[in-house]
Amino acid sequence: MYVVAGVSGNTGKVVADTLLQQKQPVRVLVRDAGKGAPWRARGADVHVAGLDDVGALTAALEGAKGAYLLLPPQMSSVDARNDNARRTDGYVRAIHASGTPHVVFLSSIAAQHPHGTGPIGSVHDAEAALPKSGATLTFVRAAYFQENLAGSLYDLANGVFPTFLTPDRPIAMVASRDIGTTAAKALLEGPSRQHSVIELSGPRDYSSNDIAAILGRITGKAIKVAFGPEEAIIPALTGAGLNAHWAGLYKEMILGLNAGRVAFEGGAARALRGTTEVETVLNALLAK
Repeated sequence: MYVVAGVSGNTGKVVADTLLQQKQPVRVLVRDAGKGAPWRARGADVHVAGLDDVGALTAALEGAKGAYLLLPPQMSSVDARNDNARRTDGYVRAIHASGTPHVVFLSSIAAQHPHGTGPIGSVHDAEAALPKSGATLTFVRAAYFQENLAGSLYDLANGVFPTFLTPDRPIAMVASRDIGTTAAKALLEGPSRQHSVIELSGPRDYSSNDIAAILGRITGKAIKVAFGPEEAIIPALTGAGLNAHWAGLYKEMILGLNAGRVAFEGGAARALRGTTEVETVLNALLAK
């Protein structure tokens, strides 16, 4: 039995779907029983368990061969790092109590850095804490999500692609589908003799200029990059609905991307590339 969290989100649903297609027994975790109905109809076992409920999570993990876990963003938080540390501590206790032998955990590019990466700091802390659970761990350090580009598509009618990322600097990006299929494959492969890190990016790196050119091909019109100044980041993000705390975290990550700090560690990590081109994701986003 494989236990999968986050099935209402972009990556967990792909993990569960991939495992079910492989005829594997799957237990999905949902907070709302109604959201479990489609999975139950497909043959999955459904457990209603909040990720902060250690008892419910422990029960859901009982008998699991492996589990996929992540730290979904808590956008109402005003202290995300400490809130995520508490959630991670609950994971450690639940994994240990259930005896789960293998956990695939969604981490992030630049998780090797303790500071200077914005929200990525939480998964740095999780990578340090989760070994105390006793499970063998596979950390999937995913690149910048291609789906994050959705927030910059609002002005295409005027031929503008706004961004705070340096226009001519390519960065590693990956589609959530490739993250899910990679995590599912890691679960099926099972644990190695020691903890491991997968650094996952897409088939190629893209700059904002590249994205604008691709959007131009999709829309059939000239799209120009509008590169915003650093001082405009916080007002733009809070104007889009983020609280000041999260706006500050994302500003730090954006500046880290522009400076090259938000990058893969390399070394002993296993570098993989997904197969989903950003054009595929952009087409899907524009169709919504």
